[in-house]
Amino acid sequence: MTRIFRATGTFCLLLSFLVVPVSAQHGREPVPARGGMVSSVQYVASEVGRDILQQGGNAVDAAVATAFALAVVHPSAGNIGGGGFLVYHGADGEVSTFNFREKAPAAAHAEMFLTDGEIDSEKHHVALTSTGVPGTVAGLALAHERLGSLPWAVLVQPAVRLAKEGFPFTWNLTGFEERIKRMAADDPIYESTVRAFLKEGAVAHEPGELLIQRDLATTLERIRDHGADGFYKGETARLLADFMAKNGGLITEQDLADYEAEERAAIHGTYRGYDIYSMPPPSSGGVAIVTMLNILEEYNLAELGHNSAAYLHVLTEAMRRGFADRAQFVGDPNFNPDMPVDWLTSKEHAADLRSTIDMSKASPSDSSAFNRFMPYESEETTHFSVVDEAGNTVSMTYTLENSYGNSIVVEGAGFLLNNEMGDFNPKPGHTDRRGNIGTPPNITAPGKRMLSSMTPVIVAQNGRPVMAIGSPGGRTIINTSLQVVLNVIDHGMNIAEAVEAPRMHHQWLPDVSYFERGYFSLDTQRLYQSMGHELDFRGGQGSAMGIWIDWKTGIKYGSADSRGYASRASGY
Repeated sequence: MTRIFRATGTFCLLLSFLVVPVSAQHGREPVPARGGMVSSVQYVASEVGRDILQQGGNAVDAAVATAFALAVVHPSAGNIGGGGFLVYHGADGEVSTFNFREKAPAAAHAEMFLTDGEIDSEKHHVALTSTGVPGTVAGLALAHERLGSLPWAVLVQPAVRLAKEGFPFTWNLTGFEERIKRMAADDPIYESTVRAFLKEGAVAHEPGELLIQRDLATTLERIRDHGADGFYKGETARLLADFMAKNGGLITEQDLADYEAEERAAIHGTYRGYDIYSMPPPSSGGVAIVTMLNILEEYNLAELGHNSAAYLHVLTEAMRRGFADRAQFVGDPNFNPDMPVDWLTSKEHAADLRSTIDMSKASPSDSSAFNRFMPYESEETTHFSVVDEAGNTVSMTYTLENSYGNSIVVEGAGFLLNNEMGDFNPKPGHTDRRGNIGTPPNITAPGKRMLSSMTPVIVAQNGRPVMAIGSPGGRTIINTSLQVVLNVIDHGMNIAEAVEAPRMHHQWLPDVSYFERGYFSLDTQRLYQSMGHELDFRGGQGSAMGIWIDWKTGIKYGSADSRGYASRASGY
């Protein structure tokens, strides 16, 4: 295959993107490779990561390069203006995680999303007040400092070239350009977004045309040359802070200079002889998935049958209890030092929860006993998985919150801003059935990180990683990752079958189960409903990206969810 960064001329550049490598996958059969593997939602980014592996980079190197590439080619969720989480498991047994969730700026406070005492959704989700201090660049820099091998500049340069020289515009991007033109006509704050994405700041791209992002390329060059300081200090920080001050935002240069990513110990559980590693709080995913697996471990899920009514019932009951715990206990550990994480993830707690499950009927999600509701959490996130030749493994999920964040590009800097402040509870003590909650663990405070459902997971056995998995999807992320793990361990599916299999979701409140439309038989639906479950339907749930390692042969098997528009696993 012609390498995309060595092609010359528009025709050659386009041709190189259209040629599919032999080791690439998009469907129910996994792609095998003896070297390394990257699975992501955008094939260009997967190929960037694969190329870094071929150059001798390790899994963390490839993750850094893939993440920066996604910031260019998958702007709805790939980012430098957002945040996320990375889980690492080395072939030598080392396990660690990196927390680069966004933070509330210093000027934030518990009642900042109120107008005349009432919740103001514009402030909470749309305006610049919805933007948390970005963490992605700091997180990638910390992971590289700890575990990377190739020079930082080598890893950022592919993204610089993609932004400067362009990549073929795809159909799934067309809706954003049309939407942002309409938004800019009503509010001048979106004019910088129009200039960043539309040709000559006015004309929408046609699919196949090159999307060039010059200001983003310049920002990435500063990051390439100066590391995290190229984002959190100097010109980029000034541009961001000035834009905030001019347009009613809160983030200052001091907020940016003060931001630090964290390395933390992973949440660890066991399931049928496998080790499960995922993110600790402020991600709720690790706690929730380990709780659910602990509940399910005592059931013979294979005997119940994949996606039978009985199987879906017991999954629902495990999900219900895991999400109730999530709402009650989990938040930023720096502000909630007494979170009972060890108890929540213990086998003893799971046994207590399991004892309340009736296999013949649904449990009620009793909001009178525990009157707490969960705030809206966007499903627009992205996940990718990486395994290098030695078997070192990365599972990483990051996001802008809504699709394209709050749709606001920093003038002169070219990158989209997150609206993650909307993941904080908007009003202390206020709970209503529209999804607002006011419980203490996730109330806004200066420097606090908001609660998240992102669930990057690594499954290991005998001290070595065997699977990396994760997904976008808001709170459905937890249940998507859970079902892929069960599909492999309990139902004997290969990684691609496990990723493609139909999924369902229940999150305690509202007390409704959601099935992917068109994949569950009428008989199954009726039996499930006869147990007392309220059922509704949705389109695709998540877009899981997974890799399985066969240590006997050394082959890595990659899978990219066909629910993703341009997803692909790419190996060598």
